[in-house]
Amino acid sequence: MVGEARAYLVSPGPGVFCPPAPFLRLRSPDLPTFQSDDAEIFYIDEGEGEPILLIHGFASNISTNWVVPGWVGYLKGKGYRVVAIDNRGHGKSEKLYETDRYRAPLMAEDARRLLDHLGIARAHVMGYSMGARISAFLALAHPGRVRSIVFGGLGVNMVRGMAGTGPIAAALEAPSIDDVSNPTARTFRAFAEQTGSDLKALAACIRASREPLGREDVARIAVPVLVAVGETDVVGGSAEALAELIPEARALVIPGRDHMKAVGDRAYKEGVAEFLASLS
Repeated sequence: MVGEARAYLVSPGPGVFCPPAPFLRLRSPDLPTFQSDDAEIFYIDEGEGEPILLIHGFASNISTNWVVPGWVGYLKGKGYRVVAIDNRGHGKSEKLYETDRYRAPLMAEDARRLLDHLGIARAHVMGYSMGARISAFLALAHPGRVRSIVFGGLGVNMVRGMAGTGPIAAALEAPSIDDVSNPTARTFRAFAEQTGSDLKALAACIRASREPLGREDVARIAVPVLVAVGETDVVGGSAEALAELIPEARALVIPGRDHMKAVGDRAYKEGVAEFLASLS
């Protein structure tokens, strides 16, 4: 996977790391995959040491969210075994087109089954944006499997829910990005195109029923938590406000960064490294 990363390009868009679209559509029998119930799931497993599982955001993938921004190499350099998953419908994992196959608890079970597949009893978990939400469901359903959590790119909006998914789905299904006038939806369409994503699968994913996560739910998360959100991230919402709801949580506000630009930020990486080191 490290060798693959050298073939990736940095998008000219502000702060968005994107591989060439055709590469993401290539599949090979040598790719590491496993069968998670109804979906074939791609993953990477690199390095040695205490395991950390990385779960990417909507319309992203392992490479865009974790390899190109330097997370995999950074965490390996800190002595961690880095496991990352391409969520169903994303990256190199199987594309599904029914909305009920993208519920967050199902995607959390994909993550749990990956730990089972690799024989990992317990791991640190870091999710970004949608991946943070999946991480929360993983911790609530299987608390014994999670050593700690980093909620990246998702603060108090985790418990407020995501509004306006209909226009995003419609934008993903539009014949062309030129047919999309809603600025937020257009941003999602542009990012999905840059990451070479299957637009139909993403539309099903964004339309999936979103089980509510209330304040009482996140209050039951009983492991150490770091909430890391960009200072200007209106998508994720306040890091401090979410951290206040979780017993063992602390907040990291990533200076001067929005939802996209925070992903590979140095302060974000250093804050995560400090957080993980404090648990040793």
